[in-house]
Amino acid sequence: MIKELFTIIFLCFTSSATFGQELMIPKNYIIKDSLTGDLDNDSIKELIVVFDTEKASEDFENVPRELIIYKLKKGKWAEWKRSKQAIFGSREGGMMDDPYTGMIVKNGVLEITHYGGSSWKWSHTDKYRFKNDDFYLVGYESSNGRICEYWLNVDFNLSTGKIIVTKEFEDCKRSEQEIYKREDETFYKRNLKITLEKRRLKEIKIVSPKYKHEIYL
Repeated sequence: MIKELFTIIFLCFTSSATFGQELMIPKNYIIKDSLTGDLDNDSIKELIVVFDTEKASEDFENVPRELIIYKLKKGKWAEWKRSKQAIFGSREGGMMDDPYTGMIVKNGVLEITHYGGSSWKWSHTDKYRFKNDDFYLVGYESSNGRICEYWLNVDFNLSTGKIIVTKEFEDCKRSEQEIYKREDETFYKRNLKITLEKRRLKEIKIVSPKYKHEIYL
């Protein structure tokens, strides 16, 4: 693949000085977002970049995105891992338009958040940890619903298999967003292995045993 050469400037806290590293960017790719963080616990920060894979030719065209993780080798950023499934396209947020809201690195875990919908809204955060030479989904948090209807919240620890589900039903007739009913459920779903590279290769449906809430990963 033909690539273009760019130099990105970052702050280096080891010497409190500013330095630049060469970054080879695939042709026609445009940087959407980037950050650095130590993802493999070697005390050296990696570079994580979200790319638009092309320039939109019209206002409402959906542009696919790709996430590429780089390692620093001999003063240059070398491609390490990549995924075309970890980041939603630029128009996959429905009426909310661009669903991508950001990413952070926290305690070695890469967290990526999306948000979308219209009157019915959804949001979810994927959490990836590097192990066994790949990035695995170790946490998933989501919320979906509509004001004055209900909100379904999911907290799924894929490392332990523990899933906590909370559904709050709202009534706005008598007062503003009064919660009149709540369903809490905790159960386990173990041995799910989802990688960064193949995040959305297939849809996974989980149904809670007590209230039959449907969870989609």
